[in-house]
Amino acid sequence: MSVRVVVTGTDTGIGKTVFSAALAGALDAFYWKPVQAGLDEETDRETVMRLSGLPAKRLVPEVYRLKTPASPHFAAQIDGVVIDPQKLALPQTDGPLVIEGAGGLMVPLTETLTYADVMAQWRVPVVLCARTTLGTINHSLLSIEALRARKIPLLGVAFIGDENSESERIICKMGQVPRLGRLPYLASLTQETLRAAFAQNFNREDFLKCAS
Repeated sequence: MSVRVVVTGTDTGIGKTVFSAALAGALDAFYWKPVQAGLDEETDRETVMRLSGLPAKRLVPEVYRLKTPASPHFAAQIDGVVIDPQKLALPQTDGPLVIEGAGGLMVPLTETLTYADVMAQWRVPVVLCARTTLGTINHSLLSIEALRARKIPLLGVAFIGDENSESERIICKMGQVPRLGRLPYLASLTQETLRAAFAQNFNREDFLKCAS
């Protein structure tokens, strides 16, 4: 049995890559982002390498590296690539594996396939990263419904941002999901500050339940 967990978000740009780096570092895990769209700036894999402290051999290469920072289906179209879901089979690792999605659950990989469809095939427990800002209740509850509709196991919600106790409470109550913790914004984002913030705000053991 190995620990495998998918990190997804209610939207793009909410901080799930930083959370993935923190989680992968805490678990001394392997990290894998199957589809990377946008190569001009630091990629998510490179960000995780910089922030997690993991050796390069634990950063599993992407299956698809698309040039344009856009929805994967559109970025692939621009690059003249067709994303084949058969190539997105889970890699075999000799340790825990943290898998990061792209954008939110319903981001299309092709004209007929969303990331949620691939997660439904994987059947790996999901951590849903949610903002703490205005609008998070709607986005979070819709994402929880989408996961449940596809029978994708949901480990819990990891909030990212400044404290918003009422939004966090109502999301977890109405969604009937555990609150895993909240990763605050860090004025200085380094391996050391991220590691300390994760240790202070999350229980590592909660994520070790993802054995499959």
